[in-house]
Amino acid sequence: MQQYEKDHLNLILDNAAECTVLLKANDAFPISKPCKIAAYGAGIRHTVMGGTGSGEVNTRFSYTIEQGLEKEGFEITSKKWLDEYDAVRKAANKQFFKDLTKEAKAKHENPIMYTMGKAMPEPFYQIPLDAKGDAAIYVVRRDSGEGNDRSVVEGDVKLARSEVRDILELNSKFKHFMLVLNVGGVVDLSPVMEVENILILSQLGVDCGKVLADIITGKQNPSGKLTTTWAAWEEYSKEGTFGDFNDNEYREGIYVGYRYFDTFGKKALFPFGYGLSYTTFEISAYKIVENADCVTLKAKVKNTGLHEGKEVVQVYVSLPSGKLDKAYQELAGFAKTSLLKPGEEEQVEITFNLSDLASYDEETASFILEKGDYIVRVGNSSASTKVVAAIELDETVTTLKVKNCLGDPGFEDIKAPYWDNHKRNALEIGKVIFSNGKDSSGIQKLSISFKAISQETVSYKSDYEIDDVVKSLTDEELCFLGIGGFNPNAKGLSVIGNAATHVAGAAGETTSELFLRGIKPLIMADGPAGLRLSKLYYEDEKGAHSADGAGMIPESMLEAMGPVVRFIATKVVGGKKAPKGAEIKEHYATRIPIGTAIAQSFNTELAKAFGDMVGSEMEMMGIHLWLAPALNIHRSILCGRNFEYYSEDPLVSGLMAAAITEGVQNHRGCATTIKHYAANNAETNRYCNNSHVSERAMREIYLRGFGICVRKSQPHALMTSYNLLNGTHTSEHRGLIEDILRCEFGFEGIVMTDWVMTVMDSKKSIYRNAVSNEVAAAGGDLFMPGGKKDYENVLKALRDGRLSREQLEINATRVVRMTEKLMNSCAEYADYNLELRIG
Repeated sequence: MQQYEKDHLNLILDNAAECTVLLKANDAFPISKPCKIAAYGAGIRHTVMGGTGSGEVNTRFSYTIEQGLEKEGFEITSKKWLDEYDAVRKAANKQFFKDLTKEAKAKHENPIMYTMGKAMPEPFYQIPLDAKGDAAIYVVRRDSGEGNDRSVVEGDVKLARSEVRDILELNSKFKHFMLVLNVGGVVDLSPVMEVENILILSQLGVDCGKVLADIITGKQNPSGKLTTTWAAWEEYSKEGTFGDFNDNEYREGIYVGYRYFDTFGKKALFPFGYGLSYTTFEISAYKIVENADCVTLKAKVKNTGLHEGKEVVQVYVSLPSGKLDKAYQELAGFAKTSLLKPGEEEQVEITFNLSDLASYDEETASFILEKGDYIVRVGNSSASTKVVAAIELDETVTTLKVKNCLGDPGFEDIKAPYWDNHKRNALEIGKVIFSNGKDSSGIQKLSISFKAISQETVSYKSDYEIDDVVKSLTDEELCFLGIGGFNPNAKGLSVIGNAATHVAGAAGETTSELFLRGIKPLIMADGPAGLRLSKLYYEDEKGAHSADGAGMIPESMLEAMGPVVRFIATKVVGGKKAPKGAEIKEHYATRIPIGTAIAQSFNTELAKAFGDMVGSEMEMMGIHLWLAPALNIHRSILCGRNFEYYSEDPLVSGLMAAAITEGVQNHRGCATTIKHYAANNAETNRYCNNSHVSERAMREIYLRGFGICVRKSQPHALMTSYNLLNGTHTSEHRGLIEDILRCEFGFEGIVMTDWVMTVMDSKKSIYRNAVSNEVAAAGGDLFMPGGKKDYENVLKALRDGRLSREQLEINATRVVRMTEKLMNSCAEYADYNLELRIG
């Protein structure tokens, strides 16, 4: 290992416990030292480091939980069980992919696309639990990924019968028993709620076993909180649709996650914001300070237990119902303490603007704060809060006047039970008489005049200054700038792993055709758990090439594929072995925890540190744009890609994405590409699926996180999503790109598509894929990964008059200026390599 690898690994291992969530605990843990341990479950040897697809990172090594525990001194006594389980799993996995290949053939689907992201449900097994030990663990593992969604079946969202049986048996046999969840999303734990020690280990990168060992022995204390509500499957909202092949209706409107559970009185097993610790905390001494629109809450946190630990203080606000129905409460801010020793206390401050909580009124196309009491609650989860203040707004005020531009979803959203919600708020405040700003219960009363609230109207500008170099380009040159770099003579597909020539395994790059004009290509690497590049590579006169043999396909997937599919797959992604005598080079990247795990830390400084780590590796490996972070909302626990997204809450999502962006963009010539913009909340037919969403739900839930991230950190690039929104592809949606993103949010960077390829289209889809000329017309700057046909479509539309040269010049100016910005800050750019390959 090189020194940067050691440093980055240590950063993760020293802080990963902050990303884990302790769901249940008694006094059985921590134990004093490593011991004999009976370790069961699929996750012991088949540990999931992170999700599949874009979540892959080619690290130098990885350790299973079994290996990690043994490195830390534990003696695993259940080897016989693990060996027998391996045989069961191997046979089941082989049969699973064999059946998938047959299904793809029968449905006339591309076998690579059909199997992409599909994960085998946990197989049934019958193996005795006869190992002895001082303690026992059962590790449930769940894998998911890009390209497919999860299912409500045993072994996926539901626990398998064999899992339930063994978990309950171990719980009854061992005093020191812990159920460990090596998962990237929710699992219905209702059959095993009698277990007294449950830990969401999550998927933390290359050495989950080391982190688990530290938690079991108390070297680290879990301090994460849930960013998604965990409940029995039957309790989740059934409003709207999910998983329909062509159309999904978001009829639930703004009532997503805890907003639904809290407002409609549903019971969660473990609510949003929930998480225990080996120690206990007391939150007290609340004080609210108001300055016009800005509200600051101060609270004292004391460690009242026996172990050192961290606590997360959360502030929720209940908005008054009026013209618009409201959720029972929504998160307004949070703060995490430092590591507190037993008896130690610390004051935290949480600041938010009341205007940030404004609701969207479709009738007036504006964000409004309605007249009434804004009830401030403080606690350590959404279900464990107390009312500390009521802020009275004397008149309804419009905070931001915009315009409706997202289309008609074809239905009306569900409404909250207004009177029940109103009564709940009123009862919690009670009929109290305030004196000197407080009542006898300590509830602080504040008043804000509507005149103190900032009121703005968005200007939708249309003028744009064109770069002089862009003005001088020919039509053909101009069209090249709007298409990802491609080789017109290349065979096979331009996909992740072979779409770039300057860094082996990179996701893609902008054009090299204009190098002699002084416009250099930007190199992009996939994410979101680190840089996804070829581990080993070689260089020749044509560029840098993977020397891994399998290209970018994980070995685990290759093992399960049939020989025909395996051959096709490796050819498509460009996998090949280096020629004899070639100098083999390496660039090993570091895998960071999955997005959900990072968000569970509720620690934006830690997220920023992970971004800083990725940025340093981008500098070393010649990457300008990291295709991450991804901040789509956890609309449904069934989304196969939830692991890389942060939360069901847009505030958490936006702040985490902003923190990671700040970390990355601290490095010369390095930037993030936030994605997938927007309403990309399912993987089924993701290239051509139509999301039907109301303007209000889009603005309050699905776009809000993007707005937070843009305003706070100004990421240099953004990627649109594959899906359609109310009948229009997001990449072709001028309202999304120009009106909201650029004019309302103030985005200054470049907009690119996701990797659009017609081979991904399904014959069952009723909607077409995005096309390059329509993307350009909507203000999309880059059509990725780019191909000859995409280039020809833009050029033909320009010559036919369907696409204006002015729009292409505007798009191209943004690309050129971003290239100059990143190149000028990166003095060590390898010009000689470019000249060699272009020449």
